Formats: sequence, C-alpha cells, structure tokens
Amino acid sequence: MNETRTAIITGTSRGLGLALASGLAYDGWKLIMDARDAEALAAAVWNLPGQHIAIAGDVTDPEHRAALVEAAIRAGGPDLLVNNAGILGPSPRHLAEYPLAALPEVYEVNVFGPLALTALALPALRSRGGAIVNVTSDAAVEPYPGWGGYGSAKAALEQASKVLAAEEPSVRVWWADPGDLRTRMHQEAFPGEDISDRPLPESVVPAFRKLLANRPESGRVRL
Repeated sequence: MNETRTAIITGTSRGLGLALASGLAYDGWKLIMDARDAEALAAAVWNLPGQHIAIAGDVTDPEHRAALVEAAIRAGGPDLLVNNAGILGPSPRHLAEYPLAALPEVYEVNVFGPLALTALALPALRSRGGAIVNVTSDAAVEPYPGWGGYGSAKAALEQASKVLAAEEPSVRVWWADPGDLRTRMHQEAFPGEDISDRPLPESVVPAFRKLLANRPESGRVRL
C-alpha cells in the first residue's frame, strides 16, 4: 500500500462494517464511510480516532456512489474498497414461496451496487495498486434453507469477484466470508432465536488486518 492509505467502506453504522472501520481507523487509515442511517453513521464516525468523512446514502444511488469515490480521490486514494453494505431480504423464506417482487432490491444492494461502486473506484485503485474486499457469506456456497434470496445474491457477488480478479491483475480482489457473527442482520435471519453464542463482529478484525498486511493473491478468504 502507499503511505497515505484511504479506504471506502460501505455499511459502517453498525455490525461488521463498523468493526472493520474501527480496526482501520486505529491503524491510521483515512476512511470514507457510508450508511443509510445518517444519525447512526455520524455517531459511528464520532467515536473513531482520526478525521474521517461520513456520507450518508444508499449504494444503489449513482450520485451517492460518485460522492464516495470523489471524496476518496480528494483524500488521496482510494487504496482500498470494502463492499460491506448489504440486506438480508425476506428471511427465513422457502425459495418456492419467495416474494419475487423483493428480489430486485436484494440484488441491487448486494450485487449491482457493489459492482457499480467498484467500477467507479477501479481507475484510482489500479493506479495505486489497491485492493477490493467484497464481503460475502457461507450462504453463497452452502444451500441454507430459508436463505435462498440472500444466498443467491452473495453467490452472484462471488462469481463477479472471481471474474474481476481475473480481469484486474494490478488490483487485489478478495471475497471475504466473516462467518456467523452476532449482528442485527444475523438476528433477523433467526427471528426469536438466541444468537448470543455467535462471536461479535470485532472478533474478525485481526484476520482482516492480516489480510491487508500480507496481501495474498486474489481469491476467497475466511475471516
């Protein structure tokens, strides 16, 4: 990485996104952070060390994506793009009963938004030998009942990541599976169940730091 390290991280108001942002902030990165909840995003940035840029918005919005990349370029980067923002969609729901009207939004947030943001950031990432982390899930590779919409979207993101890795040799592309974590999204997938046995999102930050430090070849990684 270059000396001035700047990262765009989406979905940073809570959960895994906030944990990863915190880890980078304590390592001295300049962060361009986004989330749909402006108030929660402002609170998240306030509690981090360093001076960071918070831009509330939705990754499905072209103007918002452009604002994120422009802010990163003004800050001297980007060196890293973390596509973390995502939605679960209707769950648990058998695939044969899945409301197809809800599926476009699941794909817009989990697949199309990250791809469009990546396309905007790629010229700068190429010039800086940067990296892309697409947050995925074991639901992308395992047939979990009730997770068909979300799992198929993450599978699409993984395949797109593989193609991107083959097409962009100057940029590292990792699709990172954080495992089962104690997050609000995971709780939504198991309504009424106790998920307190799952580790907190902060538990994967050391592996995330190691990934960025070691810069392995592009590919799927488990955090």
